[in-house]
Amino acid sequence: MPVLPPCPAGRKRLNLQIPRHVDKSARSRIGDNSGMSAVLIVEDSENSAALLEIAFLGIPGVNVLTAPSAAEALRILESHSESHSGVVRVLVTDLNMPRMDGYELIRRVRADGKLAGMPIIVVSADTDPATPERIAALGVDAFFPKPFSPVLVRRKLEQLLDVSTH
Repeated sequence: MPVLPPCPAGRKRLNLQIPRHVDKSARSRIGDNSGMSAVLIVEDSENSAALLEIAFLGIPGVNVLTAPSAAEALRILESHSESHSGVVRVLVTDLNMPRMDGYELIRRVRADGKLAGMPIIVVSADTDPATPERIAALGVDAFFPKPFSPVLVRRKLEQLLDVSTH
């Protein structure tokens, strides 16, 4: 069973355990990624990232990548190629992150000619009533407020992957 590093001060860790059969499945998909699509989760909360990753693991033909910050996500998106874990097809991001927030990440993705059409799902604890309108103006495909249903996020991701791969 993987061991997560300690949480930053003031944060609680959910006791999430990845079942061995899921963990083995994830390892087996890493070897041959020809024809794989990837989903990039951008989330500074380890618990939320792990919950999303677990929810997405069983999607056939999809490799799950994670980035703890928007800056790291941009590096992954800029350097990602078919030969490395599949092409990133969908971005799943939080809004409230240190240094560069999710709004800026979305603006940069939308401004990049190669990435502009990428579907984006936002999963955030942002409670500002204007948030849904602000992210809709940025061309976000779906918004899930925290706490969120992993099943509903997965369902939306599967819909977007089906559309983006055909």
